[in-house]
Amino acid sequence: MPGKLTSQGTLSFGLTTLGRSEMATDQDSSKDPVDVAEENPFPREAPIKLVTGFLVDISFCKDDSPSVKRETMDWTTWQLLDSLFPTGAFAHSYGLEAAYQGGLVTDCASLQIFAVNSLQNTAALLLPFVFTGHKLPNTECWLELNKILHAMLTNHVARKASLTQGSALLRTASTVFTECPELKKMRTCCSASTATNPHHAPLFGVLCGLLETDAMTAQRSYLFMALRDILSAATRLNLTGPLEAAKLQHQIASVAETLLLRYANRSLQDSYSTCPLIDIFQGAHDQLFSRMFCS
Repeated sequence: MPGKLTSQGTLSFGLTTLGRSEMATDQDSSKDPVDVAEENPFPREAPIKLVTGFLVDISFCKDDSPSVKRETMDWTTWQLLDSLFPTGAFAHSYGLEAAYQGGLVTDCASLQIFAVNSLQNTAALLLPFVFTGHKLPNTECWLELNKILHAMLTNHVARKASLTQGSALLRTASTVFTECPELKKMRTCCSASTATNPHHAPLFGVLCGLLETDAMTAQRSYLFMALRDILSAATRLNLTGPLEAAKLQHQIASVAETLLLRYANRSLQDSYSTCPLIDIFQGAHDQLFSRMFCS
């Protein structure tokens, strides 16, 4: 039977009215109304009005306790790692497409080797930028890190991919995380006459620092995204299926954690490339006759 909104702000279904203390199940219908009200999980000072089945007053859900704030950080980290977070990672294959067309990667075994080498290269080269940005999350540090990484990325395809993903990350983060005014300041630097194009790794570190994510989680997240994007690219290229890609991700996880412990918390002086062959394939990407990925 369709419901009808009463003048008291409750929702009436024939002879039964759902109010603050009457929201009981069939098995509780015999209970005293006072007992039902005592068992109601919602605070008395926050009356709930039901309009077409939706809660109108949700102020009682807000909680600023330290435990809630700490758990909120986990939700923020998961959001950063979510493929729905629009940073353009789907357009970058880490050189996998060129390696596939060049015959270096042909099956799941060679894909696993490529993924591990790419992860090691990412960990050794980029984790120091993530760590330093996390340690000093401000615009001045970010600008300096951006200049250094721009000079170190001699591979023009990898540089373009880093700038594309960094620009998308800054645009999205400054819109979503409005509680961090430093992001607005950083975006202003990108729109000024002497515009600074943001690289992805240092920006990700600064963002995690501003969001109060711990350093190891920030660096682990960066490696996770690299592995996720490589296997996603492999799936799009039909090198492997979704189930096999998920299996590979599980198998490589322990290797990724070992690489994290080896290269985490390093300074910029320890940043270097471990696999020049991957740079060669990345640089050859824009020379492919046909290609699926933009960079």
